[in-house]
Amino acid sequence: MPRILQADVEEVKTRTNIADIVGERVALKSAGVGSMKGLCPFHDEKSPSFHVRPQVGYYHCFGCGASGDVYSFLREMDHVSFTEAVERLAARIGYSLHYEDGGAAPESSGRSRLYAANSAAGEYFRSQLLSPEAETARRFLGERGFDAGAAAHFGVGYAPRGWENMLKALSAQGFTRDELTAAGLVSAGQRGVYDRFRGRLVWPIRDVTGQTIGFGARKLYDDDQGPKYLNTPETPIYKKAQVLYGLDLAKRDIARGDPRRVVVVEGYTDVMACHLAGVTTAIATCGTAFGAEHIKVLRRVMGDDSAAGEVVFTFDGDEAGQKAALRAFSEDSRFTAQTFVAVAPDGLDPCDLRLQRGDAAVRGLMDAKVPMFEFAIDRKLAAYDLATVEGQVGALRAAAPIVAEIRDELLRPGYERVLARRLGMDPTSVHQQVQRAARGGREAPHVRSEPVASAPDGDATAPVRLRDLPRTAEVALERDALMGVLQYGHRIDPALLARALTEPFRNPALEAVRQSVASVADRARVGWATGAADAVREPYRALAGELLMMPFPARDEAGALASATDMCRRLILRSIEREKHELLGAVQRVPADSEGGRALRMRLRDVDAERLQFIET
Repeated sequence: MPRILQADVEEVKTRTNIADIVGERVALKSAGVGSMKGLCPFHDEKSPSFHVRPQVGYYHCFGCGASGDVYSFLREMDHVSFTEAVERLAARIGYSLHYEDGGAAPESSGRSRLYAANSAAGEYFRSQLLSPEAETARRFLGERGFDAGAAAHFGVGYAPRGWENMLKALSAQGFTRDELTAAGLVSAGQRGVYDRFRGRLVWPIRDVTGQTIGFGARKLYDDDQGPKYLNTPETPIYKKAQVLYGLDLAKRDIARGDPRRVVVVEGYTDVMACHLAGVTTAIATCGTAFGAEHIKVLRRVMGDDSAAGEVVFTFDGDEAGQKAALRAFSEDSRFTAQTFVAVAPDGLDPCDLRLQRGDAAVRGLMDAKVPMFEFAIDRKLAAYDLATVEGQVGALRAAAPIVAEIRDELLRPGYERVLARRLGMDPTSVHQQVQRAARGGREAPHVRSEPVASAPDGDATAPVRLRDLPRTAEVALERDALMGVLQYGHRIDPALLARALTEPFRNPALEAVRQSVASVADRARVGWATGAADAVREPYRALAGELLMMPFPARDEAGALASATDMCRRLILRSIEREKHELLGAVQRVPADSEGGRALRMRLRDVDAERLQFIET
């Protein structure tokens, strides 16, 4: 495949704001001058250590050490090739790429073709919703309160009956049968290749960036022998354990909410009903139970680093709905946000609630929410006759492990009192049973430890990190100066900066970074700092990334530039004073009236004058 011209690679990166790309997957907030932070998408963490610096087009995680530019971010997140990452960003900004052989852009392959096939299928299904055959589908939507505008907003379409209608339509657009099979759009059987979705109402399932990656389809006809809902099978781009329907539409309001709230419902029509009723942060799983992978996705979008957020689960009031709530409870401790359950009156789901009682009732459902722990406790107690002593004891034994799961030392005593009131028992007895459950053989919830870089001692290949540096004034100056140069070097006077980087640093790790920074010829070029950080030799490369991404201690850009410039002057002064000290020693060892002595005194005079110049400035 022809290579994209390097000039175009750089131009696309320059025109792309990395914060926009990362922000589609991670809720970012300010972390100081020129820096943003959020929960790392590459490892599970409770507090944000993932930093993005838009002005240098770079990201770095202080927890797991992941770092890179916008291309490496897309490659890691979406598992695309470098060429596909460049092509995707170029298409996003409308930039025409050029290739080394001078020809037109080569036809994309791999995952890009799967995205393209799903997008084309979505367009086809939407067009078919207007066909005469789709009357049953339109009636189904209308009976549930969804008009043409709602269908268009959510991209709902119709898969016509017949074995190969969509297959023929997409084949005519240049998609091969192998590509359509890999995308999960067609299946293979004794009759050959045929449409997977036939005679069904179809919802496009999109990833958090809005790209269509699969479909969910509901059967409409009695002679359809398939399941009520049929989803896209697992493909290279569709992983049902990580997909949340409606997240592409909900993410903006989730991130902007105060508090940040996510509403988890059970189906596609429930998501539609909630959004149309004004609950625009509703999402749903796609053919699978809500699990740990879904939580990871939601936490990043929410910026789930405090208990200020809310996750509200809405379930049917029937037995299946209650079981779904308890399954969600088993994952509850993974959220930092507060978790709740909301069950509508009469057990109605949000779609039916909107139909029967209107939009206000759907919005009011949020007011009826109860804490997840309380809901789980009540479900356990419901199985026992609390009017009897035996029932109370059995209920206590069943509910105590739930309270024992609560790791918050302030919350657990409160729920012990709630359980005691529900049972009509002595709080001391309840506390003792909870304590027994906490240490009585139940496996403690797994808490993922944060990755920690190995200390350099004893392992020459272990990456050196900021936390490994000695805590001395000299090291602090070298560290902060490099931080300022990497982040604001393009705005510092070139002559001043070159002079500041001339003298070797005392700390070996910081010296490795200085050498790489000093070797850069053009610091006005966009991306010079990321290139310098990437060029640092191991085991010091991670340290360079941290220096590039560390929030700079300044109030604003002007203050940051002034501080970085001042530290360059301090480096120069340190170098001058070091030379002066050496000269004073040399003067003592050479006869004053010798030629060497006179030369030393003249140099000493020049050094004093230079020192005075930098002190005065």
